[in-house]
Amino acid sequence: MLLAVSRPFQPQSRNGCVTSGGRDWRIPPLPKKIGADASNSVRFSNPSKGIHMFKRSQRGKAFAVIAAAGALSVTLAACGGSDDSSSDDAASDDTSEEAADDAGDDAGDDAGDDAGDDAAAEDTGAPVAVSLILKNQTNPFFVAMEAGAQEAASENGVDLTVGAAKEEGDEATQIDLIENAIAQGQAGILITPMSVNVNDAISRARDAGLYVISLDTPTDPPDIVDITFATDNCLAGEAIGEWTAGKLNGEKAIIAELVIFDDRVVSVDYCRANGFLMGMGIEVPTLDDMTSAADSGTYTTGAGGEYEISCLEATGANEEGGRKGMENCLAGNPDINVVYTINEPTAFGAAAALEAAGKTIGEDVLIVSVDGGLAGVEAVKAGQIQATSQQYPLLMAKLGVEAIKQIADGGAPPENTSANGEFFDTGVTLCTDDPQDTVTAAPQESAQYCIDNAWG
Repeated sequence: MLLAVSRPFQPQSRNGCVTSGGRDWRIPPLPKKIGADASNSVRFSNPSKGIHMFKRSQRGKAFAVIAAAGALSVTLAACGGSDDSSSDDAASDDTSEEAADDAGDDAGDDAGDDAGDDAAAEDTGAPVAVSLILKNQTNPFFVAMEAGAQEAASENGVDLTVGAAKEEGDEATQIDLIENAIAQGQAGILITPMSVNVNDAISRARDAGLYVISLDTPTDPPDIVDITFATDNCLAGEAIGEWTAGKLNGEKAIIAELVIFDDRVVSVDYCRANGFLMGMGIEVPTLDDMTSAADSGTYTTGAGGEYEISCLEATGANEEGGRKGMENCLAGNPDINVVYTINEPTAFGAAAALEAAGKTIGEDVLIVSVDGGLAGVEAVKAGQIQATSQQYPLLMAKLGVEAIKQIADGGAPPENTSANGEFFDTGVTLCTDDPQDTVTAAPQESAQYCIDNAWG
């Protein structure tokens, strides 16, 4: 049987007034459909449930409440009036001469203010320039991210340049695009970094005064960029692992892991894969090493049982790679009954290979994944994937564009909101029509709920 797991996104209604950089950001209840907002502020409140994977010792015992307002992390303020910004002239005697002087001063101040306003208008004539640098422009996840960035750019008068690597692993193109943004004197960069090999170029961009935001993929180390807007990928993996253990209910797990790379360290890759194992209750000695878990042993979540990691295949995170990787795994062990996939395109490829081998997905084998795009959650509803963790790439990109615009206009930068304090958490939801009480890392929602909130 195939297993797919995801962590649910549970916005909470909250009314308030948040201020940052002199601007009010109002947070009304989030609409059912997460997507574009007509205003310049994104309206949502996002509580992140559970402990971040790096703090595994207390998994499922704490809640980190995440509140996001526009592209900024800000301080809550009471909605109501604002401070009176006007000030009186120095105290004076009530003489007609001094009154006349005050009148003259006021007139001069007004003239000066008008001149300043005119100058400010001239300064804001040129749009803020921002580059969006993606891993590729074919994966639906990044297509959705580009759409979110384009929408926010249009709403905020931002001049957006979009570029992408040619394929997974193409760091050279990403570095060239960073250098182009520096040469053009842009205000900032949004990037889904390919690997640590782009770190030096990112540092040069920041040294040149560009504000750099990583989207979806945290950098290693995190402070290479100014801030990261991302899913908690470790928690997304953990949720599908918990779901899998619950679904197996003591049955032996013969596991295939379909990852992105087997020759480089990427946080999205190891967080999701090792998070999945840890969610099952399998010991992972080293988080950033996808081979550190024992090949066999006992998983402890739920009823617990024996496990065997049969294979770990690099797929490039695409459908064809998923198909070939699954074929290789089946050649080594035709009894695989759990398939972890890095994303939903990989899951589709794996499903094709399994069906070609005569396997019934959902019965003979479980497929679990991470993404939550429309095609993916429709596959959950159809039974092709059993559970998936839904992410929100449009939101990541929209918030990123808004943040750079706000900073360029003199506003405050965003702050980290994640449980471990290392990134701005944009939320995750576990999507499944077969919920399990073993899932504590994330809320669970139906496939239809996730379809209603899907991207792509």
